[in-house]
Amino acid sequence: MNQAHPYEQLTPDLVLDAIESTGLMTDARILALNSYENRVYQVGIEGSSPLIAKFYRPARWSNEQIIEEHQFTHALKELEISVVPPLGDDEGSTLREYRGFRFALYPRQGGHAPNLDDFDALLSLGRTLGRIHALGQARPFDYRPPLDIQTFGRESYAFLLENEFIPASLRESYRTLGADLLARCDTVFGRVKYQAIRLHGDCHPGNILWRDEVPHFVDFDDARMGPAIQDLWMLLSGEREQQTAQLSEILEGYREFCEFDLAELQLIEALRSLRIMHYSAWLARRWTDPAFPRHFPWFNTERYWGDHILELREQLAALNEPPLVIY
Repeated sequence: MNQAHPYEQLTPDLVLDAIESTGLMTDARILALNSYENRVYQVGIEGSSPLIAKFYRPARWSNEQIIEEHQFTHALKELEISVVPPLGDDEGSTLREYRGFRFALYPRQGGHAPNLDDFDALLSLGRTLGRIHALGQARPFDYRPPLDIQTFGRESYAFLLENEFIPASLRESYRTLGADLLARCDTVFGRVKYQAIRLHGDCHPGNILWRDEVPHFVDFDDARMGPAIQDLWMLLSGEREQQTAQLSEILEGYREFCEFDLAELQLIEALRSLRIMHYSAWLARRWTDPAFPRHFPWFNTERYWGDHILELREQLAALNEPPLVIY
């Protein structure tokens, strides 16, 4: 397999053959869904509802890390929490393999992004996240990495500087600003003694499907160990007053099922900073995948890096602001 472009061999015929290797019969209808890290397809099944097939990016996760994510979502489902775990074969195995590609099959889940201006929806989201975290804190992941300054911040910072993605005219600005931002994040994390728990890890509204007044949490592909606030802060938007009201409603529901340490509110802007740094490094790491230059043509331009550095400066200022306060 060509390691530089591993997905070039993942043709529609191979996808259909992979599904049929599990004993299912497809109707040859296949629809590529919006996913870049992995390749995800809706595939028609003869005499049944379509399935979602996720083909994992080679060399990203180990088998143990993928299976650990699957086990977590199945444990949540057994508690009747609204998640969408992968389907198992007759022996219960959820991770499958075909011609060098690992994949999993999921039932199709309809729905739309939740309305984050609806306080009833926020209360429901909080309740579900509280139940997810109650299980998440029961035991750690054994194989999945943590979400911390090292993995999301320092490794991203080093990768971008070592591989010369940043234009020469902006490298020194990025180098000094990135170092200052990481040092500030170190200070913030150093004063908050949080319990790392199993998280969804990428809990933005696009990974929540709202249907029949129920939030269904999907795509646990980025599940990691980290602070509980990581799964809450991406649901906040607007000015400080609006974010405070949203978070109050979320935590009201959350605390019905799981305790929350308000000290973690100090981590929000540090976690946002780490996500911004990690996102740029993620694009850079994937730049040899032909899908990335095609879908992110603005990346790796002087304007992009100028805007990115401005965003990091804004984050450095935000880290010096007082955190949100909830009573």
